[in-house]
Amino acid sequence: MVIGWYVHHHGFGHVSRFLAVQPHLRTPVIAFSSMPRPAELASDVEWVVLPPDVEPFEAPDGRRMDPRDADPTARGHLHWAPHGHPGHRERLATIAATAASRGLVTFVVDVSAEVVAFARLLGLRTVAVTQPGARTDAPHALSYGLADRIVAPWPEGAVPTPGLSDHGERVAWTGGISRFDARAVPGFVDERRVLLLGRVLPAEVRDESVRRLSERGWKVTSVGHDDASRVDDPWPLLTRSTVVVSAAGQNSVADLAASGARAVVIGQDRPFDEQRATAEALEAWGLARRADGDISATEVVDLVERAAGDAPDWARWRVDGAAARMAAVIEETRP
Repeated sequence: MVIGWYVHHHGFGHVSRFLAVQPHLRTPVIAFSSMPRPAELASDVEWVVLPPDVEPFEAPDGRRMDPRDADPTARGHLHWAPHGHPGHRERLATIAATAASRGLVTFVVDVSAEVVAFARLLGLRTVAVTQPGARTDAPHALSYGLADRIVAPWPEGAVPTPGLSDHGERVAWTGGISRFDARAVPGFVDERRVLLLGRVLPAEVRDESVRRLSERGWKVTSVGHDDASRVDDPWPLLTRSTVVVSAAGQNSVADLAASGARAVVIGQDRPFDEQRATAEALEAWGLARRADGDISATEVVDLVERAAGDAPDWARWRVDGAAARMAAVIEETRP
């Protein structure tokens, strides 16, 4: 028996979650994604690279087509299934062929309403990973209705989830899943050090924030805002900084929780207001200071200095053991 796992290609959060959970699985896994194979993935785990389905393509009549003009939502019933796109067709064909030839029994989908539906039509047991936000649209309702289990990787009650209200018995609230789960936290921080993590601020706001913070005696480190500033292991920076300024994505928040950081979270513009909903939850629970993406440099400085005096109880985000809890849900779904 083999588990299939679809890893969405947008950002690094979905693949980070896969890398955190996969070592806890007892059953072999085959991953499917448009992303290249992660360098840190264990050599005995198969990674199937799927062709892209967002690029322009040649229609049967020879015209160059933008997939956005090929009825990709099927009049609002789906999120993405463009008419006639060879890459889209090949992606699903690859999943189906592998399911038949390799004996897949369970399929984890992080995330795609269409792949949940397709896997269920193949007769596979399905585990759908969900995200915060008002996901009450028809494609989400379809995928939630079809899934055998739904994984919500945050603590129950933290974020309003109207789309899950009819599926409570199949939802597993695992807590935040971090690649740093169980990693030791050093017992010291650098005094008055700020970490700007990721593409959380526009370049001009970031530069002005650095200037103003430096003038007020803060040491500022900025990583991950472009390819040149990326670091493979931000853990030492997370744990040594007095305050971390981060986006409010699920994996970013889970990493903040794992490190016990004092934080300012800035809700980025994402579908279904996912990050704003998460940032509001963190503020309501007293875990972080929050702002929206239009924050000014003056506001950044103010929030950083306020956050420096906070004492967040990140245990409420239930990161400890969350990856193992998700693995257990997947194993329980297996026949």
